[in-house]
Amino acid sequence: MKFFLLMLGLSISSAVYAQEISNHYKIYDVKKQKTVTIDDIVSDMNVNDVLFFGEDHNDSIGHYLEAEIFKKLNIAYPQKTALSLEMFHTDVQPEVDEYLAGLISEKNFIKEGRAWGNYKDYKPLVEYAKQHNLKVIAANAATRYSNAVTMGGLKALENFPKTSFNFLPPLPIDTARGRYYDKFIETLGGHNMGSMKIYQTQNLWDATMAWSINKFTKANKGIKVLQLNGRFHSDEKLGTLAQLARVNPKLKILNISSFSDASF
Repeated sequence: MKFFLLMLGLSISSAVYAQEISNHYKIYDVKKQKTVTIDDIVSDMNVNDVLFFGEDHNDSIGHYLEAEIFKKLNIAYPQKTALSLEMFHTDVQPEVDEYLAGLISEKNFIKEGRAWGNYKDYKPLVEYAKQHNLKVIAANAATRYSNAVTMGGLKALENFPKTSFNFLPPLPIDTARGRYYDKFIETLGGHNMGSMKIYQTQNLWDATMAWSINKFTKANKGIKVLQLNGRFHSDEKLGTLAQLARVNPKLKILNISSFSDASF
């Protein structure tokens, strides 16, 4: 499993030309210990199934790179590329499909699909998918399930009806305690009873996204999946990536971690 590290400079307007943007990022391959290109990443996907892009949600260069990678994946593997998004919930998959098919307006899609407030950052990818008839996976758990777990822990999901599990991974949901747990507690600033339930909510998101990707890859053999999520969900091959590797060890996964770097 190869790990790509993207070191991003200061955010700049999306209107600048690609050749100017290229001066504001570097891509470092940790395994090969050298800088590489987007084309190298796309080429490596020839023998891999899923490419994780762990982003900082408000980094405009990161969003530009996501769109470039998605386009180049489709060019290299036409009609064999799909997009998976943390930013949409599993229960709005019908709205996503309806919009991609041109059956509903963008206004309805944004409202009824409960798009994130910064949807404009992901719109270029969704529109590219729509234009090229590519699948988009609404991968994450809906807020109502997240809130239930934050209040009552993962055991709260046992009380939900069977129909809810059309949108949720099967129980039990793994709660890895090693490095991922330690990182999470460090981020929260220490352990308390409430933080464990919040951690379980994080595990719900991870498990749901992994379940969504796995379900899609099983139903769509040979499709390359670009998964976008906050970098905490996949840094160090933990979180969602670890959950996916656990539920389907046969999948070959590449990982990108994207972040600002003060050296340039």
